[in-house]
Amino acid sequence: MSDPGNNAGSADRSLGQLVASATAEMSALVHDEIALAKAEVRQDVRRGAIGSVAFIVAGVLALFAVPVLSFGAAYWIHTTGLGLAWCFGIVGLAFIVVAVLLALFAVAKIKKVKPPEKSIASAKQTAAVLQGVKPHPRPAVTAGTSLPVASGSTLTGKAMEKAPVQDKASAVARSST
Repeated sequence: MSDPGNNAGSADRSLGQLVASATAEMSALVHDEIALAKAEVRQDVRRGAIGSVAFIVAGVLALFAVPVLSFGAAYWIHTTGLGLAWCFGIVGLAFIVVAVLLALFAVAKIKKVKPPEKSIASAKQTAAVLQGVKPHPRPAVTAGTSLPVASGSTLTGKAMEKAPVQDKASAVARSST
């Protein structure tokens, strides 16, 4: 980013233009922070969903393996040779192996889910910068007193020196209480 104070003609900008520019930049910063958080959360939700689907598939396969292994055990006891029971047993064990592999895959995917670290760090950095910003102190001006005028001032400054000035912000604050 470029420094707005170094732009040509920046001395000609009014206070309203500076406030509008600062507001627009702050709005853009907040929108960028939100977009970054959305992107990180979307990625972690996708990982979590894949891991959850893998757990569900592993559970379904394990449920399918229970009756197959049960039938295999029953047929094995019934027959003494290598027959139909061994076939059911082999298929049931294959389901269990696949279920274990899917469960391990699911654990690996779910462990990768993390909080949106970049968004948190960026928000903390922004908050730290904004906490360091202090408003410019305004001189307290009471009714009947004049503002201090620097030597070599213009005609407007001399006219203001003679005119009594009231602090409008404090007058508004007193009237609103």
